[in-house]
Amino acid sequence: MKIIEILKNHKMSLSFEVFPPKKETSFESVKQATEKIAGYHPSFMSVTYGAGGGTSRYTLDIAKNIMDSYGVPTLAHLTCVSSSKETVIHQINAMKEAGITNVMALRGDLTPELEKGDRSKWDYQYAIQLINELKNSSNDFCIGAACYPEIHPESPNQKEDIIHIKEKTDAGAVFLTTQMIFDNNLFFNFLYKLREAGVTVPVIPGIMPITNANQVERAIKLSGSFMPQRFKSIVDYFGQDPDSMKQAGIAYATDQIIDLYANGITNVHVYSMNKPDVAKAIMDNLSQILGKDFNR
Repeated sequence: MKIIEILKNHKMSLSFEVFPPKKETSFESVKQATEKIAGYHPSFMSVTYGAGGGTSRYTLDIAKNIMDSYGVPTLAHLTCVSSSKETVIHQINAMKEAGITNVMALRGDLTPELEKGDRSKWDYQYAIQLINELKNSSNDFCIGAACYPEIHPESPNQKEDIIHIKEKTDAGAVFLTTQMIFDNNLFFNFLYKLREAGVTVPVIPGIMPITNANQVERAIKLSGSFMPQRFKSIVDYFGQDPDSMKQAGIAYATDQIIDLYANGITNVHVYSMNKPDVAKAIMDNLSQILGKDFNR
């Protein structure tokens, strides 16, 4: 099933993001974790690609297993940063062979080494080039793209950032997923600006449950996310008690999701970090809202 069909059916949906192993030795444990999450039957699951595409084979292995063994629609990430045209086309063909129809087209993060290099020699410098490659292939992919409610770190301002987002949707991205947000008002404001700019595709807010205090600094570094005082107070008060912080973090994320649903956002994506217990807790909290039984 194509993700866009899920997003347009007007039902509350909840999806989860998982990541492939960095090493072959940890493949089985990661596979088991993703299978547990798939067993809760989310609306779909996305599988990340890894810096530089180093885990690309595992991305497809995990995505195909989730889809074939559990019937859960999968969204495979594909990045193009520093990749050759030959490598990208090979990966596109591998996705087709694996039966993957949903692709998240991303430029990818720049490692310190890549930041210092000469980008002018790369075959792909921006996500829109990857979207064009996917559209020009013989495959009928459902293409998603990323967006930053708090401005892409490399954009000079939000106006220019939104111009580039519209370019991606004009090129063929049929839905957008945001970086993690901790203040829903930022998302609502961002969505309003997107609609004003003529971006009409579904926009899925990304929610990351912070279950230990050490995640806060990493979350800020990855996405530049604004941390509201209410959330900072939770971390300050519960951060030294792992069990309490985990419960508080799940409660905060659940509250965000409920608020989004209550304000007309029917699709929410959770950065579950390969944590089946966190995914299950959130789905249990929302079981009646989603109208499904997740306690099987």
